[in-house]
Amino acid sequence: MLKTELSDSCLVSLYTKGNEEAMSTLIDRHKARIFTTIYLIVKDRYVAEDILQDVFIKIINIIRQKKYNEEGKFLPWILRIAHNQSIDHFRKERRNPKITLADGSDVFNCLKFSEDLTKSENLSKHSKNYLKKIIEDLPEKQKQVLIMRHYMDMSFQEISEATNVSINTALGRMRYALIALRKKIKPKQIAYD
Repeated sequence: MLKTELSDSCLVSLYTKGNEEAMSTLIDRHKARIFTTIYLIVKDRYVAEDILQDVFIKIINIIRQKKYNEEGKFLPWILRIAHNQSIDHFRKERRNPKITLADGSDVFNCLKFSEDLTKSENLSKHSKNYLKKIIEDLPEKQKQVLIMRHYMDMSFQEISEATNVSINTALGRMRYALIALRKKIKPKQIAYD
């Protein structure tokens, strides 16, 4: 029987018994789908390729350490790892997410700054750091949806699929994240236009 006809679980079993070709077949079988999943999140081909390699290294290590529990869900398991690695990439980069308010305007465009350039630069830096801090303080699920939606430009359908929740749940998390941000921004007297 050809290896391409074997199920994922059979190939994993063969790999754990020392058959390196089995892992190669698994990688070839799912590489395109995993890459697409990562690319939809990071939107950068080179970064996606790096993360793809990290994902394969991680799954190989997990299987070698006998920590993989075969339940016939090999592809969803790899896709979850790919999703998590992609999100971790943004955490490591510590990029400032782009956040839009309910009216569609960018939150940074709504902040009033002093006309003095040095004061403006300091205030802008302070405001960005403050905004970054309050985003970090959000509950993990709300922060994840907010970053995926506004920084990674993912649709709620994509967010729903990536996080394995309904679209309504993703929308709710986004709503609560924005409400929490507004509550924290207002006490600091950051004025809106």
